[in-house]
Amino acid sequence: MKRNYKVFLLGLLLAVASCSFTTKEFDANSDKDEVLIELISYVLSKGHYDPKNINDEFSGNVYKSYLTGIDARKRYFLKEDIEEFEQYEDQMDDQINAHKIDFFNLTYNKLQQRLEETKDYYPEILAKPFNFDEEEEIDTDYDKIDYASSKAELKERWRKQLKFTTLSTYYDLKSEEEAKAEEDETYKPKSDAELEKEARETTKSSLDEFYDLNEDLERKDWFSIYVNSIVEEFDPHTFYFAPRDKERFDIQMSGSLEGIGARLQKKMDNIKVVEIISGGPAWRSEELEVGDLIQKVKQEDEKEPVNIIGMPIDDAVDLIKGPKGTKVTLTVKKVDGTVEDITLERDIVEIEETYAKSAMVNKNDRNYGLINLPRFYFDMEDAKNRTAASDIKKEIIELKKEKMDGLVIDLRNNGGGSLATVIDIAGLFIEEG
Repeated sequence: MKRNYKVFLLGLLLAVASCSFTTKEFDANSDKDEVLIELISYVLSKGHYDPKNINDEFSGNVYKSYLTGIDARKRYFLKEDIEEFEQYEDQMDDQINAHKIDFFNLTYNKLQQRLEETKDYYPEILAKPFNFDEEEEIDTDYDKIDYASSKAELKERWRKQLKFTTLSTYYDLKSEEEAKAEEDETYKPKSDAELEKEARETTKSSLDEFYDLNEDLERKDWFSIYVNSIVEEFDPHTFYFAPRDKERFDIQMSGSLEGIGARLQKKMDNIKVVEIISGGPAWRSEELEVGDLIQKVKQEDEKEPVNIIGMPIDDAVDLIKGPKGTKVTLTVKKVDGTVEDITLERDIVEIEETYAKSAMVNKNDRNYGLINLPRFYFDMEDAKNRTAASDIKKEIIELKKEKMDGLVIDLRNNGGGSLATVIDIAGLFIEEG
């Protein structure tokens, strides 16, 4: 994360809505998305440090931000779609104040239609070789270009974009071949035709993965984009986290989770192991390997395993992780093609790259302690667990034992985190005030 967050979670919204500053009641029988809009608009208007007037200007900004969020490159919607959407451009404030989501429903349904249509474009275009000798132009200033006026124009826009992407990959492949030829005089470089075909296949593979992952997105994922286009209009550091995003945020902030200690990625329909986290159950067992494909998941209290081939990655992860001390059996297709069952006992897994690390640097006969702090981490579930402040204190004590003359805390690329933790760290250097 590159920015500090003031996080507005649904749980936080509910908690704040029940605090002493409000006695407002919400209709539990309303559409849950409409209730969420009502909660967010109410809490932001009453609890934000700088509440905005939800008016026509606010409406126009939300409208533009949301459309950019779902179609930044203007490669899905047509001009006729935008003309249909424009009726809401100065009515977003009315939609929000009335807790209605007509605009979201309209855009969501239209986007799903256009995504399905454009999914057929790229395989057809990439089936034929590109002529890189032909001079063409492409405008990548997407803010300035207009939406396509027809499907034919949109498809042509896709063709140019795919050609541009393929050309970039072709150039890289060509450079690699030339470098190999310079290093080894006996090396026979691939032909331009072979490199062009390889570049097209790379482009197609990337889009195959994109559309595969896109199909896993649910309506609530798109609704989160809509909600954030509203809350970010208040200030650039206010966000809404859906429950699953909030869970990811907690893991990032605490640096720990309960599970098997493996990072997973969806590759087409397969759930692939892409990293084994040092010290975790998978690492200790030495049975699971990078490149393995997890096909089924069986809980210790269940008789039959669940087939996760083709399952959304988040749903698969939910099945695999679990409380410390519980066991899970994975049916795994190994890198060598064999299939075997691996049983692991879940445990607390610490993600080491989250935490502060120190080193001693000698310069001009002076010892300088250097502490790298990736984020101001903390555990939202248990304040007694390790935090950036407690770790920084330990590192300083150890560096003092090594007779350091000065201290540097490296906050480059620090993604932010807990303000309370920042104050605790400052308290290590400032006695009072």
